[in-house]
Amino acid sequence: MTDQQTTSPLAERVAELRQRPVPATDKALGWLTRTGPVTSAGLAAARPAIWDFELPVMTLHEAALARNIEAMAAYCAAAGVSHAPHGKTPMAPQLVARQLAAGAWAISAATAAQARVFRAFGVPRILIASQLTQREAIGWLGRELAADPGFECYTYADSLAGVALLDDAFRAVAPGRRLPVLVELGYPGGRTGCRSMAEALAVAAAVDAAGTLELAGAAGFEGGIERAGLDATLAAVALFIDDLKSLGERLPGFADGSGRRPVLSAGGSSFFDVVSRGLASSGARAVLRSGAYIAHDHGHYAESGPASRPPLPGAPPSPRFTPALELWASVLSVPEPGLAIVNAGRRDISCDQGMPVPLRVRRGGRTEAAAGMALTNLDDQHGYLSISGPLAPGDLVSLGSTHPCTTMDKWPVIPVVDDEDRVIDAVHTFF
Repeated sequence: MTDQQTTSPLAERVAELRQRPVPATDKALGWLTRTGPVTSAGLAAARPAIWDFELPVMTLHEAALARNIEAMAAYCAAAGVSHAPHGKTPMAPQLVARQLAAGAWAISAATAAQARVFRAFGVPRILIASQLTQREAIGWLGRELAADPGFECYTYADSLAGVALLDDAFRAVAPGRRLPVLVELGYPGGRTGCRSMAEALAVAAAVDAAGTLELAGAAGFEGGIERAGLDATLAAVALFIDDLKSLGERLPGFADGSGRRPVLSAGGSSFFDVVSRGLASSGARAVLRSGAYIAHDHGHYAESGPASRPPLPGAPPSPRFTPALELWASVLSVPEPGLAIVNAGRRDISCDQGMPVPLRVRRGGRTEAAAGMALTNLDDQHGYLSISGPLAPGDLVSLGSTHPCTTMDKWPVIPVVDDEDRVIDAVHTFF
């Protein structure tokens, strides 16, 4: 591990979570409660088949999860970067604990609410990859830091007004603590972040001068950069990372002989190879925030991630992740030739980055690869499946997600299955 171990509070609270009964109202698992309480630990002991669950049911494949966590950890070590995986994809403390145990330096959060979930389970270092502009959120963070000297948290600033707000709100709740702040660099047309180097340096100077804040480095998000063609996009991403690296070199307070290193953070799930190559030689602590890798997908990240293109010169081989999410649904109706309707829709699996992909079919107790079918549309609770072969009501069809970040939030509990589709655990999510 790098710089920290999975802490005892996190391990203890995850163990407690695995003993927490699943409410009878939870989708897919509810009817198992007829025979008694259902827990993650109990499911691991009983190893029921996924077919015993109420459908539709989302599953996570253990082999893929383990492989993805190991692959990203190995890549970060080879690339010379730290990893603060974005927890917003699964919002699952059980998976967060595994990421930290595999060597993650911190866990990233997109909001104070997400950070509160991670702190409730004892995560010791959090990077809030956003600005805090509500006094209540800043107050909560200040109280957490004041109460636990071992807790570390970083947040963003991209304006003088934002710095003043952080400084003022933090001063009232955390005497004696300083809040580490990363200056966020953006680009025209992007989301947040300073739009110029001069603006970023002015914000950095304001953070450095604030009595309650600590200038800790700089950060950015390159995932929204898009140009006409892959080569032009990769070049634009590399240029942005060069700017971020240049900002890090010009931050006040790090060239004073103290040995302090700034944090430089970027790295969504599509261009983390470009980020790693650009930041690893900076002399800073380069921190990737890529998080979707843990579940991967059959669409968006499979098509846009580093493994989908030739390796960069001088960079370690890109990890090849395995899709871990699979949704099982039941055929409700075959109302006309070439069309089957399954009982899964937008409330069960995402379609914001393309339609889910049919993977397998189960009928008569046998499972085989899906062939000659495609999902063409989703209603709230129904999926429209174009078919070229026989399919009947009661047959089961599995679908692969094309975007994990907007799929896992639909499931409060997700069974984890082995290669025989036996449930060996269940992951609780906190969206």
